[in-house]
Amino acid sequence: MFDRFKKQEGGEMVEEKPIEEGMEEDMMEEKELDEEKEVKEEPTELEPSFSEKSSELGIGDLMDKRAKLDEAIDYVGLMIKNLKDKRTSLEKDVEQESVDIKNLKEKLEKVGAYIDEENQGIKDLTHKRAQVEKEADEVGSLINTLKDKLSGIDKIVDDEGSRVKKIKETRESLES
Repeated sequence: MFDRFKKQEGGEMVEEKPIEEGMEEDMMEEKELDEEKEVKEEPTELEPSFSEKSSELGIGDLMDKRAKLDEAIDYVGLMIKNLKDKRTSLEKDVEQESVDIKNLKEKLEKVGAYIDEENQGIKDLTHKRAQVEKEADEVGSLINTLKDKLSGIDKIVDDEGSRVKKIKETRESLES
């Protein structure tokens, strides 16, 4: 589970390697078995004391190292749990942001569709206004044409009125 790297001073560093699911259970069982063995192995009066025997074999050092490794494993386990909690929290935050962004995107798409509709409405209105202006210009031209015709008729009527007046005056002067 751990690779050891020797420093120049003689200390050691450990590097974490990923734990496989089956290995984690095996390690827990080994730890429990080691603890049971420690409890069962009590010194008897006939045998040399436990500390003498263990110091001869270097078992004390091994036990210290194992205890330190257990502490390191517990610490790494706690770090992993904290990292998982942080990751879970980040995943929730990212998911919430994703939902918020999707909602915002939908709203913006609706606004975009509304703007497109308004632009089309403005184009239609501009086209209708241009048609109305054209018709208004045609009506204005028609009015001017009719006005000119009426002016022509009025002139003709005035001319005819003047002739009729002259004829009346001439007839009255002849009759008198």
